[in-house]
Amino acid sequence: MTAGYVHGYDEREARRLTDQANTLIGLLHADTRYADGSTVLEAGCGVGAQTVTLARQSPGAQIISIDISEHSVRQARERCTSEGIVNVEFEQGDLFDLRFAEHSFDHVFVCFVLEHLPDPVAALRRLLRVLRPGGTLTVIEGDHGSAFFHPDSDAAHAAIDCQVALQAANGGNANIGRSLYPLLVEAGATDVMVSPRHVYVDGSRPTWIEGFTKNTFTAMIEGVRNEALGAGLIDADEFDRGIADLRRTATSDGMFSYMFFKAVARSRTVPA
Repeated sequence: MTAGYVHGYDEREARRLTDQANTLIGLLHADTRYADGSTVLEAGCGVGAQTVTLARQSPGAQIISIDISEHSVRQARERCTSEGIVNVEFEQGDLFDLRFAEHSFDHVFVCFVLEHLPDPVAALRRLLRVLRPGGTLTVIEGDHGSAFFHPDSDAAHAAIDCQVALQAANGGNANIGRSLYPLLVEAGATDVMVSPRHVYVDGSRPTWIEGFTKNTFTAMIEGVRNEALGAGLIDADEFDRGIADLRRTATSDGMFSYMFFKAVARSRTVPA
């Protein structure tokens, strides 16, 4: 994976990824379960925030989780060891240069990875090649363009746009969720099914206020402040107003809405 990871690799980002994963377990992963004895490749495991849920929901599956960052792989391994998870092997690896033979896996799982890649179709084609004929490919991505909130705020939208622009400058696409269907079809997947996963947060959902509005989304936007200012995308006062307004949506009379997209597809039954 050659694109830069705009969010960085520090401990703050690791905590944000953990908060995100823990909050979204039911929404994103309740319907992802693999049969005992099946082989699964998790491509782009990061610090293992999603791996823990993946492994727990399919304890009889054999999972190999890879990431290009050696530091992240080490954190992921330590996380799973501390959680008593025994059905995952970790290794450093680039999904554009996989060591696995064609048709090695029954399933491939990719979560929040394509958004950071300059050529997501090429990545999907590479992943489809390591799937057995008829195997499943699961892809989950967000879409920052889907965010809306109350009270509305031009400054908050401007701060979000900074993150989108910085990710684009690194070769990624923070609005990629809406494109999963055409990307998978172009890559050669079959039986593509995409389902929207709507995050809705208001004052009646305090766990989601903390876990998503504050600790996942607002923390993510706040984390690009220095880069946004350095790139001349926004002035400091407007960015800070935007963050304050995003925090305002997390109060008892605020509302925050965001859309994730989950796609499940298959490799061709007869390889092309």
